[in-house]
Amino acid sequence: MIQLSEKAFRKLVIALSVYLVSLFAANTLGAKLMPFIFDTQLSVGIFMFPFVFLMTDVIGEVYGKKIAKYFVFAGFVATALFIVFSFLSLAMPWGHRLPVPMESYNDVFGLSLRFAIASLVAFLVAEYQDVIAFFFFKERLQKAGFWLRSTLSNVWSQLIDTALFMGIAYAGVLPLSVIIGIAVPWWLYKIAMGFFYTPLSYIGIKFLKEKDEDNSGKN
Repeated sequence: MIQLSEKAFRKLVIALSVYLVSLFAANTLGAKLMPFIFDTQLSVGIFMFPFVFLMTDVIGEVYGKKIAKYFVFAGFVATALFIVFSFLSLAMPWGHRLPVPMESYNDVFGLSLRFAIASLVAFLVAEYQDVIAFFFFKERLQKAGFWLRSTLSNVWSQLIDTALFMGIAYAGVLPLSVIIGIAVPWWLYKIAMGFFYTPLSYIGIKFLKEKDEDNSGKN
């Protein structure tokens, strides 16, 4: 067990907060599409989603694999509860005085069961794969910098995340060629944004490394 000072523990809580809010923001705000290059459309979640995978790499770099997996577990539980609460709120009847139009509320929070399952499965598998891949490359590329290990693990984990989500959400609904046509650019965009955000990871590592020097809980 890692022993942390109160200051280091506060920083870990801040890191978990950034991780969870990035995850929720990507899943909810990501419903908005914006125009992009080559006449394509891109989810605004592209600005938040890279933080989710980069944060587990940062936590793994500073605190080790076990704590990084705890972050993934926390994200899974939080997302599952959010989906349950969303379905519960949608199932409740509307009052006579409506502060928000029903259509707007349902559009934002009316996630279908299939999309919910796709999101949960893709997140859980891809995030654990990100942690495993990060430490796989860390063991085999010991002299390589954090940016390379993080980028390689993200290439792999983002591929799994994209493939699982698109496959579960759209299989049998859209032709395979259309699914691939949507998935490949989305995967490449996420990789590019993750690489672009890498300098922020170094800031996070420096911020978190001010912890007790005698900590010995990395696994």
